Amino acid sequence: MAKKTLIIGASTDPSKYSYLAADRLVSHNYDIELLGIKDGIVAGKEINTEKVKFEDIDTVTLYVSPQRQSEYFDYVANLKPRRVIFNPGTENPAFENYLTEKSIEPIEACTLVMLATGQY
Repeated sequence: MAKKTLIIGASTDPSKYSYLAADRLVSHNYDIELLGIKDGIVAGKEINTEKVKFEDIDTVTLYVSPQRQSEYFDYVANLKPRRVIFNPGTENPAFENYLTEKSIEPIEACTLVMLATGQY
């Protein structure tokens, strides 16, 4: 089984990048978990609206604006992912520094581009 990715900011709206990322990750055989503000199903997975303590999260990919990220600092750090991808528009130096202090690698990149170019 491929390493597990948590998408924060998951949406059932097919025009949203988080929706596309969920779809592409699943099509590349990655296991995903979803966290969003509205429940629903994306790429065959349920969107969680509560901060679940997921196990074995390798990568967190963010689709939440920097203004709304403060509530996720401790949550993400406690999941102990190997890396957190800050997709375009989610870059947040304070969060990135916080993660670095916790030995979690922050990456400013686009999940969709990483998947398309084999860099994921």
